[in-house]
Amino acid sequence: MNCCGPDADTALSLPSAVAKGPAREELALSSRALPGGLRQADLSVPGVHCGACMTNIEAALGHLDGVDHARVNLSTKRVSVRWREDAATPDIAEALGRLGYESHLFEQGADEKDETLAELIRGLGIAGFAAGNIMLLSVSVWSGATDATRDLFHWISALIALPALAYAGRIFFRSAWGALRNGRTNMDVPISIGILLAYSMSLYDTANSGPHAYFDASASLLFFLLIGRTLDHVMRERARVAVKGLARLAARGATVLNTDGSSAYLPVSDIRPGAHILLAAGERVPVDARVLKGRSELDCAIVSGESAPVVVEAGASLRAGTLNLTGPLTIEATAAAQDSFLAEMMRLMEAAESGRGGYRRIADRAAALYAPILHLTAFLTFLGWMVADGNWHQAITIAIAVLIITCPCALGLAVPIVQVAAARRLFENGIMVKDGSAMERLAEIDTVVFDKTGTLTLGRPRLVNANETAPDVLALAAAIGLHSRHPISRALAETRAVKPAKEWAFDAIDEIPGFGLEARIGTDTYRLGRAAWALDRANTAAGTVLSKNGARLGEFVFEDRLRAGAGAAIEALRGRGMAVEIVSGDRPDAVASVAAALGIDQTSSGALPSGKVERLETLKAEGRKVLMVGDGLNDAPALAAAHVSMAPASAADIGRSAADFVFLRESLSAIPLTLATSREASRLIRQNLVLAIVYNAVAVPIALLGYVTPLVAALAMSGSSVIVIANGLRLGTGKTKLSRPATEPGQPFPIKEAMAS
Repeated sequence: MNCCGPDADTALSLPSAVAKGPAREELALSSRALPGGLRQADLSVPGVHCGACMTNIEAALGHLDGVDHARVNLSTKRVSVRWREDAATPDIAEALGRLGYESHLFEQGADEKDETLAELIRGLGIAGFAAGNIMLLSVSVWSGATDATRDLFHWISALIALPALAYAGRIFFRSAWGALRNGRTNMDVPISIGILLAYSMSLYDTANSGPHAYFDASASLLFFLLIGRTLDHVMRERARVAVKGLARLAARGATVLNTDGSSAYLPVSDIRPGAHILLAAGERVPVDARVLKGRSELDCAIVSGESAPVVVEAGASLRAGTLNLTGPLTIEATAAAQDSFLAEMMRLMEAAESGRGGYRRIADRAAALYAPILHLTAFLTFLGWMVADGNWHQAITIAIAVLIITCPCALGLAVPIVQVAAARRLFENGIMVKDGSAMERLAEIDTVVFDKTGTLTLGRPRLVNANETAPDVLALAAAIGLHSRHPISRALAETRAVKPAKEWAFDAIDEIPGFGLEARIGTDTYRLGRAAWALDRANTAAGTVLSKNGARLGEFVFEDRLRAGAGAAIEALRGRGMAVEIVSGDRPDAVASVAAALGIDQTSSGALPSGKVERLETLKAEGRKVLMVGDGLNDAPALAAAHVSMAPASAADIGRSAADFVFLRESLSAIPLTLATSREASRLIRQNLVLAIVYNAVAVPIALLGYVTPLVAALAMSGSSVIVIANGLRLGTGKTKLSRPATEPGQPFPIKEAMAS
């Protein structure tokens, strides 16, 4: 069900209009640094219940000095606020308190008992018991009971309904009161007014021996409202369970080795980059790290989706949440817990429902406007019937029916229910969604643009001419390659197993996206990357080269393999009417070989990061809506510029940050699966919006004309919400799973100019 306003238990227990929350100092200490000079803090706000709540909170926090961005997640009841680092820490708790919401610092993975569901089930049981018994008594009245017998049955019904309204109805009453006392309205206000008026009118009629009473309407309305609200809560809990499942993979702490040789067990939140950690067999990797010493096998299913253990040794990179299986390792932390892979995946999962796509904005805006319009409609209905026949009893009864039947609960549920189900299905297949609006945009695409290296190919090149290269040259290239995450750089860095003739002490090393790495030692400049960039003059070098002051020192030749599922993914996209092309920084012959293997006709080669963005702008000018799939540092501008974007989990950090979707498993089958799910979600959202609009278009005129009793109004309104929820849940029943090829990916391809991706 749709409601808004502070959580009732919270709101009614507060001594003043300002709710409690963490002080600015606590927020500053708990916040984390973000790129671009920003900081972010996360708060848990239990009183968040609907789209109108989200809109009110985001608007209020967005107006605070220094705040750059505020986002509310309805499923996890989490509020994330980003502010400029050069500004004072905003008093977020005070702003939330003025709206009537209590808050506290959000604790990732905290095991909290679901008290809300328990309360909903108890209220549902009590309301159902009361409604059933009152209905039995009403049957006797409808069957012809009169005078004293009828009055007795009405009084018994009143006694049964009163405790049911007091206990089950408090879920709605406290939310309505919390909103009203803070000068706002919400969907629970007309619901509460309708329930209380129906009971009061029935009590008046019973006291005056009236022929009709609507105690059954009050109890039944509560019963069916709670059915819808419980279904909504259970659906959202499915998304929360997915995040909690990830959180359970996070280590609680680790044994950190001190510089004096001692060790201490520290909570994972206290582990900083550079810390040396002793990781025993059977322990999970606490933070992103690299292996310093030891050899073991790791369960990396959380990253790749594959159950086969992966052998790691000195130099290997580890992701937080992976499980050490066989041997002890000494590792060095490369990121704090809040910046590690597992935390990023949890943030992506939690953010899936928080987007403000077109459908969501329409539904939220309509729901926000509906409450005042609904109250006005009911009041005008009362006045109209008073003018028409002067019967105040009939006028107020019809106004009650209008209040109940026109509550836009179905409209408020139309979008979020489907987005939660879609995010859950994608998560089960190893695909993370940044927000629901990304799914809306993906459903609109007609063109898919792929990067080549690391996207269509595995991005794990193998050096094939190591034996033909001078050891000192190879060692120097490997030493420079250690300073980049580019696939070619990593492939060169792995050759450090060949003992270098000397250790290289660089004064500075810079990575130039799209070109390569530039290192300086004294007055000498070394470049590793594109031949045209690294060399002073053109020569026969065609692959990745190492130069000193513009003179060629060595040339490196690599080969790569197609990513698993690439051919099937391209075929599936074409089958859905997509135009497919490759835009790569590699040489024409290397791009052509991959394109030929996959049957892609449209290709662009030698593209710099700016060239990739220009190609996307050209397609946009032609009216195309483009999905960009890439993985490298030089793909980040294109990923951000595209209509929607995807990146593999192996992508550079900046690439994952720029992408709207991140797929954890190796297969490119994630792309057609995500597209199919997004299109199905958009179809179900449109159906839900149509159902909600048609319901109101039919129900409101009938209620205004006086043909609907409060009981029928209660059944109709609750039934519309249940129908919308059931329609949204259809997406969660999908059985589609990502395919996992049992064979090795396709044939190897020579790599030329691969530093450009």
